[in-house]
Amino acid sequence: MQKEFELELDNLIVIVDYLKQLILQKGDCVVLLSGDLASGKTTLVKNFVKAYGGDDLVTSPTFSIQTIYSNDIFHYDIYNKGLEEFISLGLLEEFEKKGIHFVEWGDERLKELLISYGFNVITVKIEKKENRRQYKIDA
Repeated sequence: MQKEFELELDNLIVIVDYLKQLILQKGDCVVLLSGDLASGKTTLVKNFVKAYGGDDLVTSPTFSIQTIYSNDIFHYDIYNKGLEEFISLGLLEEFEKKGIHFVEWGDERLKELLISYGFNVITVKIEKKENRRQYKIDA
């Protein structure tokens, strides 16, 4: 099932609410975020954490690879490491932890791998459009 939204960055509650509904239906899952640099991947996670009642400081985990927020929300960035190094570091096992896992720079290879291991996967592709963003969600 695919759904598209075109939103301004100050109106992300629409997509956050939609993701929350999907996660309620699916249970614990991995959300793969893709899009160009500065497309709003971290901003989406920040809004999601806030909507879940967290007051955590949400930043891109580019150099730390993983950040854990309140309410069992996990945030990963594999831009600098790539999928092979991510796997070699044992981070696939992290997805077994109860919660919602956001992965920036997740790609089709990771999606196929996660599905083959039985994980619930949602993909969010973000495209910049002047002062708006187009979100394509596949669940």
